[in-house]
Amino acid sequence: MNIFNTYLQYINETILTFLEDNNIILENNNMLEKVVLEVPKDKKFGDLSTNAALVLSSTLKTKPLDVAKKLKLKFVNHNDFCDVNIANPGFINFTLQEDVWQKLLFNLLETGEWKYEQFGKNNNLNLEFVSANPTGPLHAGHARGAVVGDCLARILKLVGFNVTREYYINDAGNQIDVLIKSVQLRYLEQLSGINANIPENFYPGAYLIKIAKKIKNQYDDTLEKLNYENFFLKVNQLVINEILNLIKKDLLNLGVEMDIFSSEKSIIEKGFLDKVLNILKDNKLIYEGILEKPKGKADLDEWEPRPQLLFKSSLFGDDSDRALKKSDGSWTYFANDMAYHLYKIEKTKGNLINILGADHLGYLKRIESAVKALSSNKIKLVNKVCAIVHLMNDDKKIKMSKRSGNFIMLSDLINDLGKDVIRFIMLTRKNEQVLEFDFKKALAQNKDNPVFYVHYAYARCKSIVKNSNIFDQKFSFEEIKMLKDNNELSLIKLISQWPRVVELSAKHMEPHRICYYLIELASEFHSLWNKGKVDDSLKFIHVDDASITKSKLALINSIMLTIKSGLNILSINPMEEM
Repeated sequence: MNIFNTYLQYINETILTFLEDNNIILENNNMLEKVVLEVPKDKKFGDLSTNAALVLSSTLKTKPLDVAKKLKLKFVNHNDFCDVNIANPGFINFTLQEDVWQKLLFNLLETGEWKYEQFGKNNNLNLEFVSANPTGPLHAGHARGAVVGDCLARILKLVGFNVTREYYINDAGNQIDVLIKSVQLRYLEQLSGINANIPENFYPGAYLIKIAKKIKNQYDDTLEKLNYENFFLKVNQLVINEILNLIKKDLLNLGVEMDIFSSEKSIIEKGFLDKVLNILKDNKLIYEGILEKPKGKADLDEWEPRPQLLFKSSLFGDDSDRALKKSDGSWTYFANDMAYHLYKIEKTKGNLINILGADHLGYLKRIESAVKALSSNKIKLVNKVCAIVHLMNDDKKIKMSKRSGNFIMLSDLINDLGKDVIRFIMLTRKNEQVLEFDFKKALAQNKDNPVFYVHYAYARCKSIVKNSNIFDQKFSFEEIKMLKDNNELSLIKLISQWPRVVELSAKHMEPHRICYYLIELASEFHSLWNKGKVDDSLKFIHVDDASITKSKLALINSIMLTIKSGLNILSINPMEEM
């Protein structure tokens, strides 16, 4: 149902025929992969545009315009094209026959759902996202990675990938020590009834008070005299489980699904660090050496001018080799992360995707190099970084400090705005762009609130169907052929782009494209509705002509079907009344 794929296939077949007719053998068999079919930015050029002549020109050693002229002679014979024109520096543009768009609409309504190219071919993908430390509940900033990851998983499944959504629990390391020390302080506070002074490096959140009360109820004062090490052994898993329950509840309320929660501690205990070491040894990828002092600030904490166990990550695209052990003999964070990714490689038997926060920007090359080394370059890791979210209220930035415990919890955000608003707005920018999330705009019932704008389009469509008093929503091709106005055809052309939007979102791993498209579709529909106030022929309901009304309802139904498909990807239920 993706017309772009249909006509691109035709263009590629025509190119091969053209080359064969001219006794030309392709030196590069992958050349056709560079040929694309897109919507021209300016409608005056037509409906579709291809770069085929530009791609072929180097092979033919001919100017792109000359190649375009020769290809045009082939393309003009296609019955679906009413016009084929050439634009500098060699683009070939196509205008499709009116009935092509009408047939597309008819087929969509006959099928009742959109179909997508299954280029995933049921290949396994592991998608890791959120993975916030289990030291406290999720805050508002975590919502972006959660929504990006969840929606990306939904998109990849639509095009045929077998996706596993994974949350990595960092339940080993210094942050857990700080957490348990913070809980111990709160536990002693519960026993004494005296408010404790919370050290600056401890976790100050009130959520720990609830956990401390639970420990007190379970153990009474029997843990009071224990030293930290023994206190840790008693309560560590209880504390992590309690916080994980908070995290899982927040994710569920945000509409985010996870298939697996993997424990760093468990992976280490299963011997994956040893496996990493053995693989690196077998491939001669580790050695004793001294690292140069890094230029960037990010690595200064781990750098020491001493002989260290180093991984030859520079052989796989990293800026320098990386240390695997600290001066005290313990493994570095990077070593543990290598173990985790080996675990994912063995479990998934397919490619990996990580959705990471902006604080990981300096970390990408080294973990990509690790995956290449551990998989013998057979597994591809894609890292997607989510830039920071600035919470705003009426264009004024809300100041937050996690250190002081002054930050907005995700649960509060959901309670105030609802999951639908959060999920939509978090995808109104590319993941790598800074996002300003304004509470006032998120609650507005106007065009400034994109999710309201899209919901309103769907509800308005529902209202039109209801007020038409036409209950038969089965449409003949003759009825659909009555949609001839340029405004109507323009809307049909936009609708036709939907499967391409989904497929490009999957190929480029960019779920924001879904929201961009839905906003554009809503805008085009609202515009046509407003034009109907001025031009009676563009009204959707014609009281005196049921057949015209029926044709308009075909368009309305296709809009609803498409909006619903998009909102389903976002895990948002369309509003039928507003």
